[in-house]
Amino acid sequence: MKLTIIKNISKILLCGAILLGPTSCKDFLDEEAPSNLTPDNFYTIPDHAEAALAAVYADMRTVYDGAGIFSSSWQLLEAPTGTSTTETAQNSDLNNLYGLNYDGNTQHVINWWNGLYRVIAQSNQLLSKVPNITPMDEGQKNRVLGQARFLRAWAYFNAVRLWGDIPLITEPQTIESEDFFPTRTPQQEIYNLIVEDLKAAEASGLPWMDASGHASMAAVKSELARVYLTMAGQPLNKGAEYYKLAADKAFEVITYANANPSVINLFQTYYEVHSEATENKVEHIFMLQYNNVVAGNPMENMYPNFKPVTYNGPGGTGSTIPTPAFYASYEPGDLRAKNQEGYFYTSYYTNGNGDEFQLGAPYIFKHFNLTSSGTVITKIEPNGTITKTSVNGTRNNNLNVPQIRYAEVLLIYAEAQNEVGGPTVDTYEAINKVRRRAKIPELNGLSQQQFREAVWQERWHELCYEQITWFDMVRLRKVYNETTKGFDDFVGHVNKSSNQPLTAKNLLFPVPVPEIRNNSNLTQNPDYK
Repeated sequence: MKLTIIKNISKILLCGAILLGPTSCKDFLDEEAPSNLTPDNFYTIPDHAEAALAAVYADMRTVYDGAGIFSSSWQLLEAPTGTSTTETAQNSDLNNLYGLNYDGNTQHVINWWNGLYRVIAQSNQLLSKVPNITPMDEGQKNRVLGQARFLRAWAYFNAVRLWGDIPLITEPQTIESEDFFPTRTPQQEIYNLIVEDLKAAEASGLPWMDASGHASMAAVKSELARVYLTMAGQPLNKGAEYYKLAADKAFEVITYANANPSVINLFQTYYEVHSEATENKVEHIFMLQYNNVVAGNPMENMYPNFKPVTYNGPGGTGSTIPTPAFYASYEPGDLRAKNQEGYFYTSYYTNGNGDEFQLGAPYIFKHFNLTSSGTVITKIEPNGTITKTSVNGTRNNNLNVPQIRYAEVLLIYAEAQNEVGGPTVDTYEAINKVRRRAKIPELNGLSQQQFREAVWQERWHELCYEQITWFDMVRLRKVYNETTKGFDDFVGHVNKSSNQPLTAKNLLFPVPVPEIRNNSNLTQNPDYK
């Protein structure tokens, strides 16, 4: 496996300037031409460290990039869940994901592997080189290194959940490196590094929240709570001790939020979940950064196929749309299922801001950008008169993609603390805060098992289409059954999107075939050819 170290210095500068805030460029002008820069002579001043860090953030977007016609790599974590289907069916790799018939040649699988290890490689380079930059303010250096540790942990955490035992690489690679053709490392060792990295990031002096899009203290603690929750479940099965660690870490974020509700909180409306005006703030603890100048939002495969919901008129791909069964599984009155007020829409405005028309089916509104697509604002005047104002779309979809929301932190705490000793006043408050926003009845008086499944169901309904559900299925070995409103065992559950059952093979994705061809030390996961 050949890992990219630094491929394009100009990309580093551009992405750093546009997506992660300004840094001084004067020192860059004093350096030699970018075409002559190498890892050995690049890391010489603090601005180099900041630019290299911006490049790692930019590389996180690669796992959301295109994967052939009408498809994007992020669909790897949506198509197999059974909560979505497709209207187009023109991408064979995506069709195979929906049909649970994917293999090591599936482009989405290849893109995730390459993207995650690119983040790892760039992080390793930064962690190796930045400590030697002198002079550099120690506080700035610690924050840069802390963010790099967070980003490496993010990549390894995704990778270990996708493939299980994976190569563990922590140093920059050259062809002479001892582990240039690495073997697979047991999952426990991968998790050890993830926890170590996140603890180091936690101690690096990051602010609690960072509106620029950089990793923050809240992001680090929330990700650590996620990791502990996962380690408590399958496949490591560390149980009560790690549920307690997850609950305690999530509660640190909740405690800060309770004391600083204007800094961390749930948004009052679901529209704010997908508004450019609220990016990197309040509920959005961490997001992937997008700006159309560099990279536009990648979630437009959720637009309905050939329906004029944006300024473009009839268009869209409809390659990720909700299954009718999942949409119908929300409780009566759940605001999240209400047209244009929650996470779905069943009508919109012609060409984005014209006459309203019915779509004929529910579609995903959670990532719909009203600012870029156009909308119609309806107001009821004091005298009862209804006025409608058409708003033109900007045509630039700069919406960020959520990675960690405060709603998830509340549900992590509720689930983990319940596993420690059953429901408590605090666990009820955590889940009911999410339910109150949805305008559905609060929970009380449940047994530990009833509360457990209530939290699971809340996760399915609150966190859907955020590339989280698949990982829940794997760690729980359970899948939400939209018909019974209960939970089936993972193995044997039939996805309603394809009418195909999940098998033990599906608990891991296949190692990409090109990687195995390039590295004879890599082995394939069970039952994949």
